[in-house]
Amino acid sequence: MSDTREVWERYVKSWKVESEAEKRALLADAAVPECVYRDPLMVASGQDELVAYMRAFHQQIPGGHFVTDEFMTHHGRSIARWRMLDGEGGLQGTGTSYGEYDEHGKLVAMTGFFEVPEQG
Repeated sequence: MSDTREVWERYVKSWKVESEAEKRALLADAAVPECVYRDPLMVASGQDELVAYMRAFHQQIPGGHFVTDEFMTHHGRSIARWRMLDGEGGLQGTGTSYGEYDEHGKLVAMTGFFEVPEQG
């Protein structure tokens, strides 16, 4: 069984890399094809929808990525506290994510929690 933190960090890295091929390779290594991603703005079912959401994220925040500050895991579940940074390393936000893993250690569900900026 894979180390849960390593799987989580491969998933986190899939948000950072810019090439779609790299995103897909990292995501395939970290999550099952039918994974479900949820946050206050979106539900993505499967890797294709998630990769499309990641591409849109990069259009909104060029070079945007996440840094895991705290990580806890047990019984196929994890909680991660993170910072979202732009391409220059500027802080864009903070949040917490919950992950669920299958019997092989791959992510099946990821849920992000963060404050949604008010639309002006």
